Amino acid sequence: MESEVPPESESSEKLIFSSPQEEEEEEDDSEEEEFKEAEETATINPLLPPALTGDVEGLQKIFEDPENSHHEQAMQLLLEEDIVGRNLLYAACMAGQSDVIRALAKYGVNLNEKTTRGYTLLHCAAAWGRLETLKALVELEVDIEALNFREERARDVAARYSQTECVEFLDWAEARLALKKYIAKVSATVTDTEKGPGKLYKEDKNILLSACRVKNEWLETHLEASINELFEQKQQLEDIVTPIFTKMATPRQVKSAKSVVSHGQKRSQDHTFY
Repeated sequence: MESEVPPESESSEKLIFSSPQEEEEEEDDSEEEEFKEAEETATINPLLPPALTGDVEGLQKIFEDPENSHHEQAMQLLLEEDIVGRNLLYAACMAGQSDVIRALAKYGVNLNEKTTRGYTLLHCAAAWGRLETLKALVELEVDIEALNFREERARDVAARYSQTECVEFLDWAEARLALKKYIAKVSATVTDTEKGPGKLYKEDKNILLSACRVKNEWLETHLEASINELFEQKQQLEDIVTPIFTKMATPRQVKSAKSVVSHGQKRSQDHTFY
């Protein structure tokens, strides 16, 4: 199992159960509580030992075996929060127990839940440098753009704690998400013309739908694509989409009844020469 030593603090750390008054007086120090271990809860919450040791089978037994003494309180124990709003999943993140996160996610827990200061599980894993846990959370489709009270994404927190590998992974995850969101935006515009800048010709609609389908297939078959490759794919799609959307936004010339009549008369005159 990965080391459970937290990243170096930017300021002196405080005990997890410090008073609210102390938190208000020393805001910067109190932030470090987000990433401290809550060891005292080990004697309170029976889910904590198996969560920290990676005992997935033991956790599943508590949740799924009606005969287990903690079965009826399993979800309550899972969602039980400490003074800064962290539940059991945060302890699993700190310990780098990716399999535990995956197992507990099956029970419908909100993986985007925030602490009192707006930190998510992704922020926590990023601060502790738990790369495999970050990967597991991204696979589970957590919100990688969520912000804490400092307006930081998980990527920013990883950078602040000098977790280089985590920064690189989250940069990659954000590039992949950017492509997915752009594909979804284009698809939504095609299927719902009210979201677009104007009327879409059938030929252009087919071009856009085909392009989106190709890019989605590319994403599914290139799970290890580099950041540059992801940027290139997004640019290629933009090169197809932009001219069509520009054309949609351009007002079409509508011929007046007078011009139509004049044009018809001219054609009649032309025919008299034959």
